[in-house]
Amino acid sequence: MSEELILRTENVCKSFNGIQVLKNVNLEIKKGEIHALMGENGAGKSTIIKIITGVYTKDDGEIYVDGKHVNINSRQDAAAAGISVIYQELSLVPDLTVTENIFLGHEIMKKGLPDRKEMRRQVQALIDKYGFIIQPDAVVASMGMAQRQMTEILKALSTEAKLLIMDEPTTSLSASETEQLFVTMEGLRAHGTSILYISHRLEEIYRVTDRLTIMRNGEVVGVVDSKTVEPDTVTTLMIGHELEKTGARVPNINENHYIEVKDLSLGNLLHDINFKAYSGEILGIGGLVGSGRTELVSCIYGAIKTYKGSITLDGKPVSKNVATNIRNGFGMVPEDRRTQGLFPQLSILRNITISSYDRLAFGGAIVNGKAESEHAEKAIADYDVRPALKKLPVQNLSGGNQQKVVLGRWLSRDVDVLILDEPTVGVDVGVKAELYGYMRKLADKGAIIIMVSSDLAELTDVSDRVLVLHNGTIFQEFRDHSATQQAVLLASSGVAAKEGDVL
Repeated sequence: MSEELILRTENVCKSFNGIQVLKNVNLEIKKGEIHALMGENGAGKSTIIKIITGVYTKDDGEIYVDGKHVNINSRQDAAAAGISVIYQELSLVPDLTVTENIFLGHEIMKKGLPDRKEMRRQVQALIDKYGFIIQPDAVVASMGMAQRQMTEILKALSTEAKLLIMDEPTTSLSASETEQLFVTMEGLRAHGTSILYISHRLEEIYRVTDRLTIMRNGEVVGVVDSKTVEPDTVTTLMIGHELEKTGARVPNINENHYIEVKDLSLGNLLHDINFKAYSGEILGIGGLVGSGRTELVSCIYGAIKTYKGSITLDGKPVSKNVATNIRNGFGMVPEDRRTQGLFPQLSILRNITISSYDRLAFGGAIVNGKAESEHAEKAIADYDVRPALKKLPVQNLSGGNQQKVVLGRWLSRDVDVLILDEPTVGVDVGVKAELYGYMRKLADKGAIIIMVSSDLAELTDVSDRVLVLHNGTIFQEFRDHSATQQAVLLASSGVAAKEGDVL
């Protein structure tokens, strides 16, 4: 690997509304390396990336590409410098082919018409050069997520990008697709392309990267070799202190306060579900995607009304109306916070208070502005939302801070029943620990907490009891912290594991 630098930032600074979010950031990416950028949500990763790619302009500092000073004030400037970014949400047009997507907006023309033959030839040449498993005439809608990622990469390479920035590229990929992407990345590295890789998943960082730059509170706090640094060192640098070790605990269960699901069925998705969730415990629900987890908790919350069977709270029927359930102390953090949990263009204040207007209104009609503001300010402080700007649109927050807003919306109401569906997807290790702490405190206060998660470590470490769904039924239950990652994984696949099996 060459020691020459493809990118260097020198003392880059950025502030928003008087709050400094980047402080003298120095980032160096070598030619032909895969370099990870890590840090807690709100550490400044997204901001420095947006400055490098021309979305934001820096307040101070310098940027060098290939050793030459550059001014990047727009996306066009970044592209001209050979910098391209691939976001979590892909920008492809599903009904077009690979070739059509790659040349969309800058088609090669011949006699006033698109030269399809030449465009296809160039795409095939790129595919051959990098060894991609993809067809230039394939329609994107017919392709898997890994091949769609390859198409985005080809799109960048077609503009002669020297540096690819990948922002959480494996979020929507299966394990096999993720491995396919890593092989593709290693091939790019072998051809001299540099990659700046952003991920919260330490196992990915160790699998595919060469070096790590770690940020905290808008500053670079460490640059380390990913082949030699210990995971505990990385997390300590990220959060500024060592993570507390949490052992098994005995929940303070109140068997007189519970939700009971009895003989619940929903079309072909759920079949004869029976269980109780008690006050004082965190009940984890595991299973593969498609096993019926989300549908089950949606029925409990009242978002799905067409089920058969019964759902009761302390023996009384739970309403099939979400608004009624919210008034009765229910809250839900949905699987997709961006489309289901947030109003992106509204402020942090509005997103936190929107489910509490019944408590913040005069006579149930006019919202008390002062009470609303105080309610939001307290939640922002209590749950450490950063930046603490109540009027800032929530879409401007990092993923972890958006999740704090969604969670803070319910915790600030002192909910009696909290349902969480994939609560820590895209959230870094430090924020995860905070969210778990909030959940545990709420359980200790006597709330009923039901958590759906695909994260095996999360299920086994955080839950007091785990139910594993398989093909719409409860396949296995693990009590008293007996669930292990291997046992949950086996049960999710329909294989009964003995309680206490080790990974």
